[in-house]
Amino acid sequence: MKLGFIGTGKIASSVITGICRSSIRYSKIYISSRNSKIAKNLKKKFKRIYIEKDNQRIIDNCNWIFLAVTPTVGERIIKNLRFKSNQTIISFISTITIPQLKKTIKVKADIVRAIPLPPISLKKGPVPICPPNKKVKNFFDKIGSTVEIKNEKLSINFWTTSGMMASYYEILNVMSGWLVKRGIKRPDAQKYITSLFLALSEDAVANSKKDLKYLVKESQTPRGLNEQGLKEMSKKGAYKSVIKTLNSIHKRLNK
Repeated sequence: MKLGFIGTGKIASSVITGICRSSIRYSKIYISSRNSKIAKNLKKKFKRIYIEKDNQRIIDNCNWIFLAVTPTVGERIIKNLRFKSNQTIISFISTITIPQLKKTIKVKADIVRAIPLPPISLKKGPVPICPPNKKVKNFFDKIGSTVEIKNEKLSINFWTTSGMMASYYEILNVMSGWLVKRGIKRPDAQKYITSLFLALSEDAVANSKKDLKYLVKESQTPRGLNEQGLKEMSKKGAYKSVIKTLNSIHKRLNK
């Protein structure tokens, strides 16, 4: 199987890294030279990667095509590319719908939208796909945890929550920075904060069959530090702000 990536940004790089570290069988991976630094780095790190300047040559050479460009670039270039009906086309583009892709691509190929996130480079994290597709599910299950969604409108909710990654990292950055200002060396501060939140996330996953409210309750003791932290952040509207932000991102995706 030959895989082709149109676009070589952070998400494409993460997916390619995950593939190269997985048991997925492929003969070659063709990537575009749009981001030459990322493309050259991937070629240096992994075998069987080929850089192409011409996107059409990538499509002509591959069985599976991954569209990993921004919506603006996608709207400009996809209409000028010639796809094949026997190809599998997987789009990472957030705001271009399946009906729009079908109209633009013009051939009756298998078209699936997917939402991989950077941890896929570590073969971790969820990958929502829409519509359900057995071969695409089997593919992403080797580098993550596939979630099949039948209704594309529902998939927008997953795109929305994926827009909170930078906000999460900023929380880690702020907390580690707080420690640094109080005399902790940055490497130690960052190791502590990232390890703490990794452990909390793993605990949440281990208890994911329970309502998350259970973890909120169990992590507090009367008049304890966690009770204080939760009350103060709630009083200041921190969690309502999260909802407002999600609503705003959702609204943008529905335009």
